[in-house]
Amino acid sequence: MRTTPPLRGRGPNALRAIAVGGAAALLATACLDGGGASSASDRVEIRWFVGMGAGSDAPTIPAQEAVVEAFNASQDEIELVLEIVDADQAPNILSTQIATGDAPDIVGPMGIRGRSTFPGNWLDLTPYIEEHDYDLADFDPALVDFYRIEEEGQIGLPFAVFPSFMYVNLDLFDEAGLPYPPQEYGAPYVDADGTERPWDIATMTDLAKRLTVDAEGNDATSPDFDPGDIVQFGFGNVFADLRAQSTLFGSGSLVDAEGDAQIPAHWAEAQQWYYDGMWRDHFIPNGPYGDSDMLNAGSWFESGNLAMGYTHLWYATCCMAGFEGAWDTAAVPSYDGTTTAKLHADTFSITKDTEHPEEAFTVLTHLIGDAAEELTTTYGGMPARISLQDGYFDRVGAENFEGRDINWDVAVDGMTYVDNPSHEGAMPNFLEADAVIAEYGTRFAQEDGLDIPAELESLRAELQTVFDAA
Repeated sequence: MRTTPPLRGRGPNALRAIAVGGAAALLATACLDGGGASSASDRVEIRWFVGMGAGSDAPTIPAQEAVVEAFNASQDEIELVLEIVDADQAPNILSTQIATGDAPDIVGPMGIRGRSTFPGNWLDLTPYIEEHDYDLADFDPALVDFYRIEEEGQIGLPFAVFPSFMYVNLDLFDEAGLPYPPQEYGAPYVDADGTERPWDIATMTDLAKRLTVDAEGNDATSPDFDPGDIVQFGFGNVFADLRAQSTLFGSGSLVDAEGDAQIPAHWAEAQQWYYDGMWRDHFIPNGPYGDSDMLNAGSWFESGNLAMGYTHLWYATCCMAGFEGAWDTAAVPSYDGTTTAKLHADTFSITKDTEHPEEAFTVLTHLIGDAAEELTTTYGGMPARISLQDGYFDRVGAENFEGRDINWDVAVDGMTYVDNPSHEGAMPNFLEADAVIAEYGTRFAQEDGLDIPAELESLRAELQTVFDAA
């Protein structure tokens, strides 16, 4: 849980408590005077709202204040004001501010999910990019396109990215006598006898079964295997809901072109595969196993008892520094000839109702430009700017994985295969729709014997009701 910093008053910085929706929320406001070049009253005030992603943890606050202070001292036209709110309260606070006409000018860093909570509330940056001839050459074009949303426009630009890849427990592969998965996209999996197979879902499933082991040492392909006494699993989609799980089979959306609820056919296949993997073939942890101490109560790969875990770059820095075994990366397997490596990404967006879009765009380009290296270091993300990526993994390795030889090229290469539309994309009535998905996810993980096609149809109908109420 993120917490707001304690009340303090140093120099021109101040904290004020405000009531939002009946709940008190601390708002940290840095009103820095720009080095005396001009009084704040002569400047256009631009409010920067932090809390919809990283940035509300106490250790990150001084660096953000320093960015504000340096920006205000560098010019005399804009007064940048920093507002930091508790992450748990941020969606409600921002919702109230938008509804009452008191929205901040800039919000971020903000993940895809946070942005999707407020569809239609972000400024299309296209005319400002064109007017200022803003140079996009330092970004992967796929990442720029990632923020181009149909009917909303270019609602952000790349800032920090968290690509996904396979985490591979090398010790468990060695123990089973199995070669490691490929670290190059498009390369085959090569068996111990030299046989080459496509690195796809079918091959990964076979490996995962052979790497799932019970207390007697039987793997999941053995007739003697005991699914009630598993001590090691072959594969798991770590910290993933229905949409994240299903994107392994390809990009998609639960919202069709007309705004109605849908279950894409390949996502229905993904859900059946995943459910069978939990309850019939037993190579994926189900809910009871996944919540157990044996799998670290949800942080499965960190437990050391998962051979292949699929998740994002942030997992490495949050959870793997203390991992005692040997691990490395691998490419995401393909499905039906297509590879999709889902992406988490943070950006800054300008609210659509800002009274000062030009000035807000100036601040936004500063945050993702001159301040990008400092801020991505502060937040722990991989810089989206190509020119800043070279030193990132050296720094991450030195800080977290000294003495380990991790192939980070896999993470970078995976960004060629990002999911678009995003698995965290907008839905009508987002928070209520998300709650419906979570209820489905609980049944999915906890109950054996479900009719998955029927469950998905029920989910679609419930989502339609929620969408209709938007």
